[in-house]
Amino acid sequence: MDFIIRAAKPEDCKDVFRMTMELAVYDKMPDQVKISHKELEKDGFSANPLFQCFVAEVPEECRSKEGYTKVGYALYFYTYSSWKGQSVYLDDLYVMPEFRGKGIGNALLSKVATVVKEQQCVHLRLTVLDWNTPSQDFYFSKGARDLTTSVGWHLLTFDGEALDKLAKEAPKN
Repeated sequence: MDFIIRAAKPEDCKDVFRMTMELAVYDKMPDQVKISHKELEKDGFSANPLFQCFVAEVPEECRSKEGYTKVGYALYFYTYSSWKGQSVYLDDLYVMPEFRGKGIGNALLSKVATVVKEQQCVHLRLTVLDWNTPSQDFYFSKGARDLTTSVGWHLLTFDGEALDKLAKEAPKN
């Protein structure tokens, strides 16, 4: 199948948001999405973008049954390890179900890996839900390591009331 992987543009944000919602439904968390395509435009295409994104696009004649030509995306951002230096976190890698198994997911992941290497980052990190064995199998087949089992690291988060409470405990100086 013909497709291209290219850097996202502001006008792609509606499609990226659409696919983000599709991914959230697949992840059984559609109520967790709290942004719109407008926030994606602002956050990804301002003077200091908070993320980078690639989109997978097919020719018109290969469009989805709903008429979409943008059929996948990879959204990532830079982070830093005090032990190793600059790294990249892959927040989302998504391909519409009818386009899976055609090399698009691999091409998106490889494109992000190319950025990681070009920017001399030390690693590419991501998280996968424990029940999502198809995605785990895909990443493991590419050489990913599960740090929860191999090193014992767990991903933790502060949000909502816990984040509010923690922020209130900050010194006032």
